[in-house]
Amino acid sequence: MPEDRTTGGRAGNLPPETRSFVGRGHELAWLDAVLDPDDGHGRPVTLVGPGGVGKTRLALRAARRAAHHYPDGVWLVELSPLRARGLVGFAVVEALRLHDRSTRPVAEVLCAWLRDKRLLLVLDSCEHVLPDCADLVRAVLAAAPGVRVLATSRESLGLGSELRAEVDPLPVRTDCLAPPGGPDGTGGDPHGDALDLFAQRAGEAAPGFALDASTADAVAAVCRRLDGMPLAIELAAARLGDLTLERLDERLRESLPSPLDLLAAEPGRGELRHRTLRTAIGWSHELCAPLERLLWARLSVFAGGFDATAAEEVCSGGPLPAALIAGLLERLVEQSIVLRHRTQQDRYQLLDSVREFGGDWLRALGEERALRLRHLDHYRRLAARGCAEWNTGSQVLWCERTLADHANLRAAMDCALSERDTAVSLCAAADIGFLWRHCGHLRDAQHCLDQVLTADPQPGPDCVRALWARGAVALLQGDLDGAARWAAVCATAAREQGEPVAVVAAAYLTGSHLLLTGRLAEAVAVLDAVEPLPVRDDWLGAAQLQVRLALSLAHQLSGDHTRAREVADEVRDESARRGECWAGAFADCFVAEADLADGDLLAAVPNARAALVGHSLLHNTLGVAFTLDVLASAVVAVGDGRRAARLLAIGQRVWELVGRAQMQSPDLMAARLDRERRVRRKIGEEAYATAYEEGLGMSYERGVAYAVSGAPSR
Repeated sequence: MPEDRTTGGRAGNLPPETRSFVGRGHELAWLDAVLDPDDGHGRPVTLVGPGGVGKTRLALRAARRAAHHYPDGVWLVELSPLRARGLVGFAVVEALRLHDRSTRPVAEVLCAWLRDKRLLLVLDSCEHVLPDCADLVRAVLAAAPGVRVLATSRESLGLGSELRAEVDPLPVRTDCLAPPGGPDGTGGDPHGDALDLFAQRAGEAAPGFALDASTADAVAAVCRRLDGMPLAIELAAARLGDLTLERLDERLRESLPSPLDLLAAEPGRGELRHRTLRTAIGWSHELCAPLERLLWARLSVFAGGFDATAAEEVCSGGPLPAALIAGLLERLVEQSIVLRHRTQQDRYQLLDSVREFGGDWLRALGEERALRLRHLDHYRRLAARGCAEWNTGSQVLWCERTLADHANLRAAMDCALSERDTAVSLCAAADIGFLWRHCGHLRDAQHCLDQVLTADPQPGPDCVRALWARGAVALLQGDLDGAARWAAVCATAAREQGEPVAVVAAAYLTGSHLLLTGRLAEAVAVLDAVEPLPVRDDWLGAAQLQVRLALSLAHQLSGDHTRAREVADEVRDESARRGECWAGAFADCFVAEADLADGDLLAAVPNARAALVGHSLLHNTLGVAFTLDVLASAVVAVGDGRRAARLLAIGQRVWELVGRAQMQSPDLMAARLDRERRVRRKIGEEAYATAYEEGLGMSYERGVAYAVSGAPSR
């Protein structure tokens, strides 16, 4: 299982708590009880309330407190970046770091993987995808009795079994002044109120501010006028860097109607709170300088996080020059309108309510479509550069960038498809689909490529690239019939294009299909016949190396270990010369297999470990799983049976993330059983069972680190 380093080694992906938590003692006590898996109710829990009331922070704090109940982890699924229906399952798969490579429906994959797990799913911001969330939660809870779901939403999921809790604003107390909690996120009065929150955030904006008898009445007045809404209070407190407390109170009285006026005008308390927050955000907006407002509106186009470079390229123009954006961005951070990303300090994000307000302003300015097209153009250029430089020493950086900007790439792809410009959408899907294929997002790649390739695209380099990426996705998914179809179409398109390297790339699809269907002699003939052209830096160069990898594997499965090693060494040398890792890691693994076949055990272990390092750098779960099996064979061969048993268990857990143990290959599954038998004979059944359980208990990161290390077994 993957591991979250911020939760003491427990499995999960909860972000670190970067700010102190205030209040919610009663709510947390209730959540402690209902999230205890031993009570047996198994019902989904939904925290309901308007934007800005603190649902997400409460859910994350409760999830951290419940983490010890869930050995398979607590997993946050952020749904706010989704802009199209049908993607909730994709988001859950992504959050769980599953790299399922089948073509099964995503809900079926999730239910099968979760069936024997004990974990907590936190679905955050469900309101805009409620039907999809409800369907998925219903299916998961029916299939996986050990799974619990905690959701946040502005509306309930609408499930009959749902436990629904309304999250109220913080109370405004003046009877006592509680000391604020520490900045490490562990402090805070569990009975703290709106005044405590204001005091803590005000202290960040204006060091030296204190909540005492001289300030309490004014702070209480501010908090009452903001109806105790946490986000509104934080935005107001952030203004103390520019305004005195007295002036802040005056400005709010000038800008906001009184709670009594709002109550008289609005029928529902929930609507009142929504209007209060909108008014408070609007007041904060009014205090911004004109260019700060414009940048705020334009930043709303991003899905998920963004960096300063993206902000400059997408948001500049007209009265807003690129040279000013970095400074304006920092001003918005100081005012708590823009937040630094929870885990990546060089990236930024907007809270949902703040982004929605900016989006409304962007529409009012008449700039929404123009900014979405600029966003699309930026991420098209980004993906094009990634494909152009993939087969170079920048490969790991491009993988990290692809993963960090996954939500923005998905939003850009959605925009391209909605614009119905087939040339633009084809080019975008070809580039983004190639990157997604190599960075583990096979389902997203399949989704976008299928949409553009069924639209009868124009022939040319973009079409060949898209066809190649779609065929390569099918190969990794084990969709061999589909792979055969895409291989044939890609080969024809490559010949028509007349680009010799494109013809070589297409041979990878044809030869790999033959290889995976057991037609080894035909595969060798196709792959060995390609023209030996100089290897390129771009996606075509990556395809050239993958042709050689497929040839090496075909020789290996045919029993020609000498030729398999020669070809793998060629790839390894070319990969090292370029500084690329994707093909090089597979080449290291194939060399390790040849070492085993030749009896060179001392070489097999370090070569397999080198392969693991390369696959890990690119988050290539399939490569990690494949290599762990090879490493286990090498380790038992050199006499360390206990370590081999642990490696087999670690590998099995990683194969679960891939979704198909040993890719359901009869040869690989037979080799796996043979490894198990050898290890059992080496150390005995009891020692094997103990070591295997130890391996199963390791998280993904810890397991891979153990496999890479050379520490002796105990």
